[in-house]
Amino acid sequence: MSKVLLRDILESEFRANPAYRLVLFDRLPPEQREPLKDLTKDPDFYGVLVPGEGSARKIKSVCRETALLLYTLQQPGSLPEYVRAARGDECNQAVAELVLDEVLEIHREGRFVCGSEAFDLIYGERESAGAQGTLPRLAQDALEYAQRLDIDDSGKLSARLYFYNRAPLTPSWKCRFPTSDAVAAHLGIDSGGATRRILEGGWRRTKPSSQFDGWFHWQSRMEKHEAEVRQSYKLYVSPRPELTGDAFRCVAEILADSPAFHFKVGYDAAGLLRPDKIVIYFLNFEALRQTADLIARRLEGCAAQGVPFTAALEGDALLSWGADPLPGIGMLSWQERESWRLWITNRLATSLLVAKSASNGGLEPWQFALERLRLDNVDTDTWTPLAAFGQPAAVGS
Repeated sequence: MSKVLLRDILESEFRANPAYRLVLFDRLPPEQREPLKDLTKDPDFYGVLVPGEGSARKIKSVCRETALLLYTLQQPGSLPEYVRAARGDECNQAVAELVLDEVLEIHREGRFVCGSEAFDLIYGERESAGAQGTLPRLAQDALEYAQRLDIDDSGKLSARLYFYNRAPLTPSWKCRFPTSDAVAAHLGIDSGGATRRILEGGWRRTKPSSQFDGWFHWQSRMEKHEAEVRQSYKLYVSPRPELTGDAFRCVAEILADSPAFHFKVGYDAAGLLRPDKIVIYFLNFEALRQTADLIARRLEGCAAQGVPFTAALEGDALLSWGADPLPGIGMLSWQERESWRLWITNRLATSLLVAKSASNGGLEPWQFALERLRLDNVDTDTWTPLAAFGQPAAVGS
């Protein structure tokens, strides 16, 4: 991977971004407090940054430490010494992230800038080989596509990124798989189905979390409590939609004796058309790699669809992986955990909108989004999750 090189900005002059107003949660009107009330479950929560009226910026939650810094920098000045003492070696990156996320502004040539306009003040020189391989190129294509969209809502933009590379749901596919029962028969998991018999020894079908879940689920029959599964590593198997039936049977035969603890497959026509149509969960990367090697040999030559924002295995797009973030990484401890790809696309969408709203002719918004995400411990050359996810930086291929 290419290492992130940040310039030392700690001696610069900063100020709180005047485009936001810092409001203590208790001082918000009741109608604004209601949708944010769950934030109060975090004991470190202070309040929110509210953008000016008519702004495309979104409300940001703020912890006590950041709130104190913002109050300190209502008037431009140097970084308070207590911030350096509290953050130690991580201080430079922490302050850089606040500038890139438009919470703070940094002085530059007689004015204050933030977001992508501050990019070259923060980043040093970095040599990048660019997108190499099918999946990295697919991720770049998705970002360039999202950049062109006239969408200023980060949630909607994240959804466009997340669903990128789905095959279209044509009338032919709807006719072929009008119901989930038709999909089950195609996969051989219906009553008396051959693949169902393969799985019955080591796996049990589980009910979806809701009627809108969209997956057929299986849980290993081995004793395992959900509380033990703090970190999950996900193997994506992505055959072309028309090859899913045969590919799934091969996968099921391997999973009959596998260290995986959970897996799922799309339950309707739309589910079979998504690139991440088969997802297998493991407790560690070694177990994932072992199973992936077996699947790769069985599915050699199978045409791949490819899952954007995942790390390739075996040098092609058929098999790839990710690691769901641990609780506490980029989220409040009480929040429902985001999946690997949703965690990625949410952050990319936010950074794209930050960059699109700024003026930096030397940097494309999608490039800014990649570099900002790199600071969150993702190698965006290969889409490998790094040490913050409990995973050594050198794994994968």
